[in-house]
Amino acid sequence: MQKRPNILLILNDDMGYSDIGCYGGEVETPNLDRLAANGLRFSQFYNTARCSPSRASLLTGLHPHQTGIGILTYDSGPEGYAGNLNQRCATIAEVLKPAGYRSYLSGKWHVSSNLKQPTDSWPMQRGFDDFFGTIIGAGSFYDPNTLTRRNENAEHEARKPGFFYTDAISDEAVKFVRRHKADHADKPFFEYVAYTAPHWPLHAHPEDIARYKGRFDAGWDQLREQRLERLVSSGILDAQWKLTGRDPSQPAWTDTEHKAWLANCMEVYAAQIDRMDQGIGRILRALEETGELENTLVIFLADNGACAEDIPENVTIDELVNKLMIARSHTRDGAVVRFGNNPDIAPGPEDTYQSYGQAWANLSNTPFRLYKHWIHEGGISTPLIFHWPQGIRQRGEIRHTPGYLPDIMATICDVTGAAYPANLDGRGILPLEGHSLKQSFAADAGDRPPMFWEHEGNAAVRIGKWKLVREYPKSWELYDMEADRTETRDLASTYPDRVADMKKQYEAWAKRCGVLPRDKVVALMRSQGVTKAFWEDE
Repeated sequence: MQKRPNILLILNDDMGYSDIGCYGGEVETPNLDRLAANGLRFSQFYNTARCSPSRASLLTGLHPHQTGIGILTYDSGPEGYAGNLNQRCATIAEVLKPAGYRSYLSGKWHVSSNLKQPTDSWPMQRGFDDFFGTIIGAGSFYDPNTLTRRNENAEHEARKPGFFYTDAISDEAVKFVRRHKADHADKPFFEYVAYTAPHWPLHAHPEDIARYKGRFDAGWDQLREQRLERLVSSGILDAQWKLTGRDPSQPAWTDTEHKAWLANCMEVYAAQIDRMDQGIGRILRALEETGELENTLVIFLADNGACAEDIPENVTIDELVNKLMIARSHTRDGAVVRFGNNPDIAPGPEDTYQSYGQAWANLSNTPFRLYKHWIHEGGISTPLIFHWPQGIRQRGEIRHTPGYLPDIMATICDVTGAAYPANLDGRGILPLEGHSLKQSFAADAGDRPPMFWEHEGNAAVRIGKWKLVREYPKSWELYDMEADRTETRDLASTYPDRVADMKKQYEAWAKRCGVLPRDKVVALMRSQGVTKAFWEDE
């Protein structure tokens, strides 16, 4: 009897729709490109616009509010906003265990509010047989906070010469593949590899940065046009969809000061993705050398659209270091870390803490508008690659079937034959919200159930070709995704009855899933003392 397929789920952090090579970008990603050339690329797959909610939805097949991760991993009061993966959901690891799978996690967790002590929302308590990574959502790539091995603090491991978190995630994932083959060859495995790259801070190796010297000197305006041309010529996007205009808050490249420093920021960002791709190559080689690549379903995607945040000026270093635990005040050799986007400081080294800025994020999300946090296409569109030689015969094809994060659990259950539970270890589990994408492997599938989103008041529902979307606190907008996926022509006033019907369906979903009005959530977060920059638009 043939062994059930292995599952390798790779998620990266804060990367735009069009950054990697096989989705039109300038970043050299030969290993991801190889997966795409020998598998499938999906053009209309969506995340939930923010890191913690996306991870919660991806891992459980539910909507974030149903899992307790309504915003981030801060306790915001009510059930859907507790900041902890709750007991009403089951992770992929928990679902696959009864089907004989062993599960491994290398990388970022970020679905638990307790960062120091193991709880029932930590990986080892949620079905994983081994874990190496961080509990928190961001931090230094040279010295990450909350580094954990299984249930024990492992921050001392970052003191080893040459430690770099992206490399450590990749290397640990390779070890899991080889160890599984040696010790459990008769069982299939699920491996979740959750990179923090290219989330800020901009940390990268000098040799990787050097590879992109001059690559972005043409500036964001010209590069956006070139990316769109490549996306259209490759068949990922429709030629009739217009490029959205430059973010009105950002200058034209020709009018921009500090061009050399700004280009350097994008070079470091690209180097972060490049380093991740190098690690993915090592994982793929381990699968090949252990004879497991042919029967492994490899899935790659990003947790949200590109991030337009600068390192927040209204958050103190003490908050970043001691309260939010997403930074270090000093490097491992005692140097003071320099925070903020200062053109006099070159990004990349351990003693810097910078981000690449809104204009480059606009490039990363080409051709869409808005960013992480928002539910317009720039906030929720992600590349999605499926590669499975034994299960997907088609090579290098593109699928335009829409889908979103709850579909990953449904698809994994479908291809493995694992049963999604109604009860698990004596606790009731909410019904699966996803829709399997397996029917799209051979060819684009037909209609699917409606898709819904909400994050901090930003919201959307998509039914067929129609998308109703709101940028809080503005009015609802309506777009025809077949004619105008870049959301340049609002049709809400043309089809008021459709708007009313879709809004009604959204409100029914929001009530069922425990979504609260934004003003109530903000008041609750204020009462909890959560830092302003993480719940209120700048």
